[in-house]
Amino acid sequence: MNQRRGRAQSGLLTKSDLESMSNFRYQLRKFLRYSEEITHAAGITPLQYQLLLHVRGVPGKSCATVGEIAERLQAAPNGTAALVNRCEAAGLVVRKPGQADRRLVEVHLTPKGERCLLKLAALHLAEYRTFGWLANSVNVHG
Repeated sequence: MNQRRGRAQSGLLTKSDLESMSNFRYQLRKFLRYSEEITHAAGITPLQYQLLLHVRGVPGKSCATVGEIAERLQAAPNGTAALVNRCEAAGLVVRKPGQADRRLVEVHLTPKGERCLLKLAALHLAEYRTFGWLANSVNVHG
């Protein structure tokens, strides 16, 4: 058992542990508030932005299934399907039969969704860097 887990389980958290945990949550909340503000200003919700990001952010693919999106959002598949419906109605995504398995449905960004994603991702990238969460070599246009 590592030292941190042992302290947490035994209730021996130090003041330093609590300060670090508080600072992490504070920085995370500041980032989330910033994200909420810029996504709303772009006319979408933070959850819609996350869906767009996850559709394009699945490693090795330029689309995602509802199940993959649900996993990345840590949400129920039926709720994720409803979110996909809302994004589709807004013209941000389209559903297409799977290339490898026609029984699967893939979610793809529309040109409008791609533009929205890249605009917001560029704004988020600068904020990620202020927190030291991403390397400077990340390229949002590639």
